[in-house]
Amino acid sequence: MDFTNKLGAIDSTIFIVYVIGLLCLALWISRNEKKEGANTEDYFLAGKALPWWAIGASLIAANISAEQIIGMSGSGYAIGLAIASYEWMAAITLVLVGKYMLPIFLKNKIFTMPQYLEQRFDNKVKTTMAIFWLAVYTFVNLTAVLWLGGLAIETVAGVDWMFGMIFLAVFSVAYSLYGGLKAVAFTDILQVVLLVFGGLLLSYLALNAVSDGQGLLAGFTVLTDKMPEHFDMILSPENEHYMSLPGISVLIGGMWVMNFSYWGFNQYIIQRALAAKDIKEAQKGIAFAAYLKLLMPVIVVLPGIAAVILYPNLTTPDQAYPSMMALMPVGIKGLVFAALVAAIVSSLASMTNSISTIFTMDIYSRFKPEQSQRHYVHIGRIAALVSLCIALIVAQPLLGKFDQAFQYIQEFTGFFTPGIVVIFVMGMFYKRTTSMGALSAALGSAVFSFLLKFAWPELPFMDRVGLVFLLCLALCYLVSIMGKTDGNDASVSLDEVSFTTSKPFNIASLGVVLILTALYATWW
Repeated sequence: MDFTNKLGAIDSTIFIVYVIGLLCLALWISRNEKKEGANTEDYFLAGKALPWWAIGASLIAANISAEQIIGMSGSGYAIGLAIASYEWMAAITLVLVGKYMLPIFLKNKIFTMPQYLEQRFDNKVKTTMAIFWLAVYTFVNLTAVLWLGGLAIETVAGVDWMFGMIFLAVFSVAYSLYGGLKAVAFTDILQVVLLVFGGLLLSYLALNAVSDGQGLLAGFTVLTDKMPEHFDMILSPENEHYMSLPGISVLIGGMWVMNFSYWGFNQYIIQRALAAKDIKEAQKGIAFAAYLKLLMPVIVVLPGIAAVILYPNLTTPDQAYPSMMALMPVGIKGLVFAALVAAIVSSLASMTNSISTIFTMDIYSRFKPEQSQRHYVHIGRIAALVSLCIALIVAQPLLGKFDQAFQYIQEFTGFFTPGIVVIFVMGMFYKRTTSMGALSAALGSAVFSFLLKFAWPELPFMDRVGLVFLLCLALCYLVSIMGKTDGNDASVSLDEVSFTTSKPFNIASLGVVLILTALYATWW
C-alpha cells in the first residue's frame, strides 16, 4: 500500500500561508528586539521578561517535536497507551521542578546549566558537562528531529526526505536566528495552538474512522474492545515490549531519573523558565505546561493506536502518524501538516538557540572574555548554524536503521542521565559534594551503563537507568566525603532560597496529582 499522501493545491496554499505568516511574526518580534539593542540577556534569555503563558507554551513547543509526535505515535502503534507514561509522569515532574529546582536556578541568575555547575563546583565540571551537552544536543536531539521531520514531509507531501530536512533547517533558522529566544518563545504560542488544534482534530477523525462514522466515543470503544492489550498502562513481564516499559518501574523507577534530567536540567527546556521575569511567573508557566502534558497522549498516542486498525500493514511503526494524515479533508490536511511542521521547527529553533547559548556563554566567552555583547550574539548565531549543518550531514547515517527513533533516543540518553541527575541533586541538596564527586558521577554513569548493558542484557533499560542512578549516588557520596570540600558552597547556598509556592500553584499541582491518579487507576 502506498502511504505517500501528497498535498493538494489548497492544502499547499494553506501551508505556505502559515510559513509566511510565522516568518512575518518572528521578524516583527525580532525587529522590536533590535530596537532595544542586541545583548546576551535579550538574545539568549528574551530579556528575562517572558510571561507565564509564553513560558508554558514554549516549554511544550520545545518538547513536542518530530520524535514526540511521530516517534510516540509509532510507539503507540507498536506498544499502546503505556508509552503515555512518558507524558503523564512528566506532568508531575514539572510540578516538582517548579517547586524545588527553579527557585535555586533563578536565585543564582544563571544563563545555562553549565554556569550553575561552575558556581557550585568549578570550571572542570562546567566545561565537561558543556561539551557533553553540546555533543548530545547536536548528534542525538537535533539529528533525530531533522531525520523524523524529513521522513514525515516525505510521507505526507511526497518530497524527498533530504529536501524536507533542508527545508526544516532553513525554516527554523529564518525565524529564530535573528531574534533569539524571544522570537522562538512568542512564535511558539502560535505553534502550540495549531499543534493542539490539529492533533485533537486528527484524533477525532481517527476515532470516527475506526467506528465507521459513529463518533468519538464509539471509536474509542472499538479500540478498547479490539485491542485491550494496547490500553495496559503497566506492562507485565510477559509483554513483548516489557524491555521498553518495565511494569511498575515507570512509576517508581528509572523514568523519574529520565524525567528530572529532561525537565529539570536540560538547557533547551529549562531556558524558557530561566527567562521568566520572576519566580511566580516561571512557576505559573510550569503549571500550565504540566496540564498540556496531560493532554499530549490524546494528540500523539491515540492516533498511533487507531492506526493499528486503519493501517495494519505499515512497514515501520513510525509511519503511523504521517499515514493517518490521509484521513484529513482538503484544507484541514494542510493545516494539520502545518501543525506537524510547527512542532518540528520550534524544537529545532529551541535546540539551536540552547546550543548557541552554551557554546557562547560557557565555552567561547572563557577564551574571549572581554568581547562586546554584540560579538557574543554574533558568535551564538554562527554556533547555531554550524550545529544545524552537522546534524543535516549525520542524521541519516545515525538514525536510518532504527524503526522506533523515540526508543533509541531514550535508551541512548539513558546512558548519561543518571550521572547528570546525581550531579545536580547532590550539588543542590548536599553541601559536602565536591567537584571530584560530581565528575566521578558523570564518568560512572557511562561506565556503569555500558557494563550493565553488556553484562546484564536482559535488564530493561529503564531499570538500568534507576540502578545506575543509585550506583552514581553512592559513588558521588563516597568520593565527596573522602576528598576535600571545594569551598564553593556559599555561592549557591540554599539559605536565601524560598521553596514556598503560591496558592494557585499549589491548587494546580494538586489537580495534576488527582488527574494522574484517576488515569492510572482506570488504565492500570
